[in-house]
Amino acid sequence: MDCINLEVPTVLKGKTALVTGSTSGIGHGIALCLARQGANVVLNGFGEFEAARAEVAALGVKAGYHGADMSKPAEIEAMMAYAQAEFGGVDILVNNAGIQHVAAVEEFPAAKWDAIIAINLSSAFHTTRLAIPGMRARNWGRIVNIASAHGLVASAQKSAYVAAKHGIVGFTKSIALETAQTGITSNAICPGWVLTPLVQKQIDDRAAREGIPVEQASRELLGEKQPSLQFVTPQQLGDLAVFLCSAAADNVRGVAWAVDGGWTAQ
Repeated sequence: MDCINLEVPTVLKGKTALVTGSTSGIGHGIALCLARQGANVVLNGFGEFEAARAEVAALGVKAGYHGADMSKPAEIEAMMAYAQAEFGGVDILVNNAGIQHVAAVEEFPAAKWDAIIAINLSSAFHTTRLAIPGMRARNWGRIVNIASAHGLVASAQKSAYVAAKHGIVGFTKSIALETAQTGITSNAICPGWVLTPLVQKQIDDRAAREGIPVEQASRELLGEKQPSLQFVTPQQLGDLAVFLCSAAADNVRGVAWAVDGGWTAQ
């Protein structure tokens, strides 16, 4: 995977990035782009972590892994303690872990609601509260929250996901204000459709439900929301994360940056 070279390897060299939900998809793409700029990386997730870690380590940086369940605060604390013990702390925090469930609100399982809020929203609170003291001590830090176009606009049958992602955008802004006079920045990236395993499942479910080919279901999904008719790529999101970690973004604070093929411009 090729990522844009923003000439910032000296900025990220020696920094440590913790990326939640990074054994595949968006999180892994971001982890690779940060590693290409010299950042050591702590991976997290339930995917094939050994292969993901080897891919990051092959870029010449230190790569670690912690399998914290992001719905469990105690495991998040253990992950942050691991990052401190093995890497000296977290300089770049990318809150990316997320799950989805699609159902009308009156049919939405309460357990699914609780899980989505815990993983998509509350986990970012727990990682951030634990990362900020070290960032303040070093007077440098980058918090990048992966929200969604659904953090800016809503869709039917995704009440928990939309609520969580709107919450992430608001949380991002609050942290930006709390750290405004420090070297810490807090921003959100709001992707449109990215062809991740999460989105592929929605496409597959749609194809099965409507009795249409998967390719047609994919085109229809894009056509409903994303005027570009192109999926956003993990690499594009990783390149934006690299920019937000650069000196050029020192005064980019509290922004919800849409990367959605024109979805929220409509």
